[in-house]
Amino acid sequence: MSIQEQGKRIIDLVKIRRKIKTRDIVALFRVSRQYVNLLLNNLITEEKLIKVGSTKNAFYVLPQYASGHLEIFPTRVFKRLKNSHLEEYRVLEQIENNCPFIIRLKENVRGIFEYAFTEMLNNAIEHSRSTYIDVEIVLKDGKLNFLIADYGIGVFRNIVKKKKLNSAVEAVQEILKGKATTEPRAHTGEGIFFTSKTADIYTLDSYGTQMVINNKIKANDIFIGKSRIIRKGTRVSFTIGTVSNRHIKDVFDEFTDAVSDGDFGFNKTEIKIKLFTEGSAYISRSQARRILMNLEKFNTIILDFDKVSMVGQSFSDEIFRVFHEKYPGIRLKPINTTDMVQFMINRAEGRNPRRSKLLDDN
Repeated sequence: MSIQEQGKRIIDLVKIRRKIKTRDIVALFRVSRQYVNLLLNNLITEEKLIKVGSTKNAFYVLPQYASGHLEIFPTRVFKRLKNSHLEEYRVLEQIENNCPFIIRLKENVRGIFEYAFTEMLNNAIEHSRSTYIDVEIVLKDGKLNFLIADYGIGVFRNIVKKKKLNSAVEAVQEILKGKATTEPRAHTGEGIFFTSKTADIYTLDSYGTQMVINNKIKANDIFIGKSRIIRKGTRVSFTIGTVSNRHIKDVFDEFTDAVSDGDFGFNKTEIKIKLFTEGSAYISRSQARRILMNLEKFNTIILDFDKVSMVGQSFSDEIFRVFHEKYPGIRLKPINTTDMVQFMINRAEGRNPRRSKLLDDN
């Protein structure tokens, strides 16, 4: 009997039983387990069967049955990957084959998941120097979460070392600006920035320092603090609701300016001023310079003064006069300013407060 004929017998058997395991076919056909695995793999490749589960508990069903019985699929998958010749898109492919619920997500949610997952896994593969990388995907209570954990040098420590910064907090601040990379020839540094914008909740945790971005809050708040548990390496947690209406294109459009006809680039960023001091005072030129570090890469800089009640003359002068004179082509757009903050900005710009007008995007 040919392989094709035996494959047809398996399909007929699954139609009757609905679910079948490898040992059932071995017993009925009286052939080796290796040969049965060959038959089953051929049927999976031809998309005539779907494998559910792994190892000895795995079973096989018809695609038609699977589409009407999503409850048979696991809603959690965990993999420990050896970081040797890993390719993020192949890992994603394997996970989606084992978790059809991902393929059945809303198109916009699936697009965000695939982008975010591959970006963060690529970071771990290429930057962590970790021997192993753990990957977990969980679907629960209408939320899709993935966790990627490595045991390497740590994202914040790496940036501190390569960019000669003073602390992990400064490394977080650089990441939040966008375009922060330790290997500029090979990477743009955009991955974490855009991934964090597409999530409902995004967490980056490394060696005791934690950055949490909550886009479900109206203000899209960002928190920098200490971890309860100090972990070696870096852990990335990403959560998005399965009914989310967020679209990845909208996120890119928000921070993209047209450079020339048909040429678009990541040239707009938003800085939350409150994250650049541990106290409440924003008075010195050194503070302003810390905020402005590496921002000359952008065409538009949105400066969010939310929860900042007052700034000093030197601070505002450094940003809105000195920096502006040095880079006249860069648009500075302050938002969420109090009257006092706006007054200091106007003074630095040399404007009459009564005639002050915020820059728009035009």
